Amino acid sequence: MAETKNFVLRSKNGTETSVFTGKQPRQAALKAANRIGGTKSKPAEIRLRERGTKKVHIFKGWKEIVSAPKNKPAWMFFYFQFL
Repeated sequence: MAETKNFVLRSKNGTETSVFTGKQPRQAALKAANRIGGTKSKPAEIRLRERGTKKVHIFKGWKEIVSAPKNKPAWMFFYFQFL
């Protein structure tokens, strides 16, 4: 089984701020996209450096609120009522 890795969020100018974890870079990028935001028409560029290496993974992502499916579980009903 794959180990959990740490990925550091890196800006274009090279400063590193937040750390996201995941077994794969994509998993950490999804967590970063949730925090960064961006829109579907203007996605945010996400640069993640794998800790302990010089590898930089570059993704484009955004956060989007979608409606719940019709076959949603009962607990999801209350969650969407407050949004």
